Amino acid sequence: MSYGIYFDESIKLDQPIGNYAYYGALGINFPTKDKLVKGIQQINKGLTTKSELHFVDYTSDTYFEKYFKILNYALEQEISINLMIIDKKSARQIANQMNISLTQLRELFYVKIPERLFYGLTRHLEYQRHVHITIDKNSEYEKIRLETKLAEQMNAHSAYRNKGYKIEMVKQACSQESIPLQLIDVFMGIIIFLLEGRYNGLNRSNSISRLVKNDLIYRFLIHNDNLKKLHRKIVLYRWNGGNDEIERINLSDFTGRFIIHKTQFDIKEMNRLSKFINERPGEDTKYYRKKMGYTTRQLKTIQGYMAELNGEGRNSYYIK
Repeated sequence: MSYGIYFDESIKLDQPIGNYAYYGALGINFPTKDKLVKGIQQINKGLTTKSELHFVDYTSDTYFEKYFKILNYALEQEISINLMIIDKKSARQIANQMNISLTQLRELFYVKIPERLFYGLTRHLEYQRHVHITIDKNSEYEKIRLETKLAEQMNAHSAYRNKGYKIEMVKQACSQESIPLQLIDVFMGIIIFLLEGRYNGLNRSNSISRLVKNDLIYRFLIHNDNLKKLHRKIVLYRWNGGNDEIERINLSDFTGRFIIHKTQFDIKEMNRLSKFINERPGEDTKYYRKKMGYTTRQLKTIQGYMAELNGEGRNSYYIK
């Protein structure tokens, strides 16, 4: 049975923005991958949508049902996700000591960091498993022959530690053609959003994109036992350049802070909404949305609040 690994990165090491760079990998066996892809295609078909999943593009809750249902379905499958956090300040110090650029250091990390990520996904594989690695298409990878380097490094790792698996193929793919690549993008986006505390200072004057991302993440996390599944399926590592050891960090520390923060915000908003409903009961959703000062890009947010005030549950409409 073959096993697939899907690799992506975010906020690259040599980009001027951000304090951290992130590398992520999603692991899944092929029969489960086929089931996952088919299931997500069915969801898209039912919603008559063909658009890609990209967390950065989630700027309107018009797409809430699509993301909510796909993320829930993905989390029900046997997937594993490893995420590596790289401290850029430490990286800059090391680059200066080595008298190389951050771009050159990033090229060195392309081998070492993915190797650590992939090892966490492959160490439990049975003997004679064939591994296929897919990386999000990037011309930079071709220049440094990343596909060849990863195959050589991982096969050497398997042989040295007598793991028995073999890297059969490393290829680049456009995310448009790969649902697993789209999933690692969205899950990474959600985790980075939580790690960096982008929900802090949450208020009605925040950008709509930020508000709807908050709403999506919160409603996804509180659904059924998603929080427990997320903590089990996602492993976080942090490298700070201090030594050869990589620190494992608890995702629950970050999800807990977010849920408390968002719950407090939602209570205030639902109190406002409740006053408008009491003043003018029976009005349509559009009326209350406008009274709340929400745009059409926040329609699903209002509908969720109204459902909760009616005792139906925030996500009740989407789980019928």
